[in-house]
Amino acid sequence: MTHEPHPGAGAERGIMVVVVGPSGAGKDTLMNLAARRFSGRDNVHFIRRVITRHRDAGGENHLSVSLEGFAAMEQSGSFAVWWEAHGLKYGIPAEVSVALSKGHVVVANGSRSALYRFQAAFPRLKVINVTASAEVLAGRLEARGRETHEDIMARLARGPLTVRGDYDVTELDNSGSLEEAEQKMIAILEGLLAEAR
Repeated sequence: MTHEPHPGAGAERGIMVVVVGPSGAGKDTLMNLAARRFSGRDNVHFIRRVITRHRDAGGENHLSVSLEGFAAMEQSGSFAVWWEAHGLKYGIPAEVSVALSKGHVVVANGSRSALYRFQAAFPRLKVINVTASAEVLAGRLEARGRETHEDIMARLARGPLTVRGDYDVTELDNSGSLEEAEQKMIAILEGLLAEAR
């Protein structure tokens, strides 16, 4: 379930990059590596999401808030985009518009189900869809130990790994070495930085 974007998002010169992909594809790992590579560059920003998930839950570095706190932030216009998925609420801070107005590139961890809200909020949107083969995804999910093999196979059978809709999408296959996928991610972002100038 998704919700209306912040009404004041407005037009920007920069590019909003939303990284999406199924569990086990390696989104968080690739974003962390890219953030390290671009550390010190003032024209690329990796956004910390606001999530109604405990801060010690693992995964990405996020700002943890209660449901009440999230609702208060949403009511006050603190989010450019927010959505619900898997029983949690996620928000992208409205301050991203400041960086975008300067012609910078802003990178956020997103959701395929919320892309149309991102598109409504950000005139210049780029989607990076991180994928991997079904065999690789299954192996990574099994290594996490959170689900049974049957649950994992059911999850992978639920739907396609591609992005549906009219978006500017670049597919990034992370089935092979992490170094190769990292180089692909860096190259994509470097290209966008050149466009955003």
